[in-house]
Amino acid sequence: MKTYTGSCHCGAVAYTVEGEFTEGMRCNCSHCRRKGFLLAFAPDSAFTLLRGADAQTTYHFNKHHIDHTFCKTCGVQSYGHGQDGKGNYMTMINLNCLEDFDFSSVKVTEFDGASL
Repeated sequence: MKTYTGSCHCGAVAYTVEGEFTEGMRCNCSHCRRKGFLLAFAPDSAFTLLRGADAQTTYHFNKHHIDHTFCKTCGVQSYGHGQDGKGNYMTMINLNCLEDFDFSSVKVTEFDGASL
């Protein structure tokens, strides 16, 4: 497993996440499409917030199952927390917010969240 460092744009929020991110999901729901996310998923145990717990706020929409956390200063949502379809807690990583991430090896899957 590789450890990546991620952050918001201004650096107020920073974290590490362990994983082998070879796939990314692009969702066309009203939220993800506007934000331009490329998402990957990791167990909560692979995620460590380094700083910025007090620099974030949370947005909920639709079924309110996902904590869309974003920086209060720059507005970037670099990760979120929620549950998968089986009730397992997970962290959704915005791959666009990882430092030194090689996008050339990522298989992008389109997800039709707009139809949910």
